[in-house]
Amino acid sequence: MDWLNYHHLLYFYTVAKHGNMTQAAEHLHLSQPTLSSQIKKLETSVGQKLFSRTGRTMVLTETGQTVFRYADEIFSIGKELSEVLKGKASKSRRRLIVGVTDVLPKLIVYELLKPAMSIEDEVQIQCFEGKLQDLLAELALHRFDLVLADSPLTPDANVRAYNHLLGECDATVFGTKELAQKYKKNFPKSLSDAPMLLPLQSTTLRRQLEQWFDTHEIMPDVVHEFEDSAVIKIFGQAGHGLFVAPSVIEKDVCQRYSVEIVGKLTEVKERFYAISVERRLKHPAVLAISKAAKNRFEE
Repeated sequence: MDWLNYHHLLYFYTVAKHGNMTQAAEHLHLSQPTLSSQIKKLETSVGQKLFSRTGRTMVLTETGQTVFRYADEIFSIGKELSEVLKGKASKSRRRLIVGVTDVLPKLIVYELLKPAMSIEDEVQIQCFEGKLQDLLAELALHRFDLVLADSPLTPDANVRAYNHLLGECDATVFGTKELAQKYKKNFPKSLSDAPMLLPLQSTTLRRQLEQWFDTHEIMPDVVHEFEDSAVIKIFGQAGHGLFVAPSVIEKDVCQRYSVEIVGKLTEVKERFYAISVERRLKHPAVLAISKAAKNRFEE
């Protein structure tokens, strides 16, 4: 791709935002065949497919997602320039683009990112969720400022990046009032045959829990397994079983999901990492995140 046709990029961006060729064509005052033709020209220029069709819905491919993020930034800057030329004051914000592994509890993500919004320079956070391997690939291409994960980058990963341990904490078992009253007694032995809602086998927390169960000869009744930690909490709130979350957010978990603490697993440690391409962190927002996290987890 020797040069970029910004009209084609605008058409692509509009289709991506609407998720539908018909609605995008109406918005752009173009016929659908014309719009489709322009998108194909951009795909030819890029050399890869940007959309795949699911019924009438246009779904971004992996390459399409990358192009969309750049297009979003390009048109945001263009809008800002237009406002400046019209004499309107433009509020300058520093961007922080973060990749977050899908297994990280959402409350932890918020607590880790919150300090970035308190620094002197206003920060606009762009947060993308996905699998660690996919996020690291984007990080290697400098599309993220950092990746937040529950496990470090391993030496065999084909990415030149660095781990920054933000902190660690114990794990806490939660349940509804009824379940908590039942399984608090004789904890942790009470967890044998207790209904448990657990993360998938592929997660760091699940591996730690399995090891802890084996060590203490405890065999819980695993009633459901989930990829998303937020879904686990919702099922836990509904009384389908006990679940585990980081102790550092136990007050928030109890308040938001109307559950109680059953007990703590002090031998199970949840760790949180910032992974960056820089050995030393430089972005002001990232530095604020690192400093606040270390203070929080040392409490």
